[in-house]
Amino acid sequence: MVTVVVLSGIGAAKGVSFGTVPGTGFEILTDGGFFLFPLAYVLGDIVTELYGPRAARRAILTSFAVSILASICYQVIIALPPFPDEYGLAKQAALELALGPVWIVVLAGLAGFLAGQSLNSFVVSRMKRRSGEKGLIGRLFTSSGLGELVDTIIFCSIAATAIGITTLEQWAQYTALGFVYKVAVQYAMIPVTSAVIRWLKRTDPTYQARLAR
Repeated sequence: MVTVVVLSGIGAAKGVSFGTVPGTGFEILTDGGFFLFPLAYVLGDIVTELYGPRAARRAILTSFAVSILASICYQVIIALPPFPDEYGLAKQAALELALGPVWIVVLAGLAGFLAGQSLNSFVVSRMKRRSGEKGLIGRLFTSSGLGELVDTIIFCSIAATAIGITTLEQWAQYTALGFVYKVAVQYAMIPVTSAVIRWLKRTDPTYQARLAR
């Protein structure tokens, strides 16, 4: 989860446009981290289902700490004096352009991830408390949709300017596409996620020990 979150913060600093939907005028806007971030929620579901919300919070806080450290490192790298030749100055400008706004994206990602993943873990744990080992698929469907909705709205609102989104229409298109895409990926992954969870429940001795208490 930590690796996915850090890489997403770098990738999301790049705005991506796949053109417009023919006949609609709807512009397909996203960011360079779009293919990575849904995996963080898949991993969050697995951690929460097997080890509970406390373990999920530890994973979230670790992701925060490493992402903040990475952002600080980027700013230090940018602040270091470059070679004074043309190539060195060009590299400096490229680093400033590529890594300079990453801290805004990381801030947006942390705020959205904190709210969305916390809600995701809360829903999974509360539904599991009610239904026990049954109802895994229902827990994954419900928690994923709610968590991604909150996360996407918060993230897109904060990160929009860093990515290059300047109008309300672009923000709405970016947010709507981001939510639909993330939820679609998570729902498509649910058979794999549930299979991994069931396998880990059978093979992880710590989970079996907790069940025997």
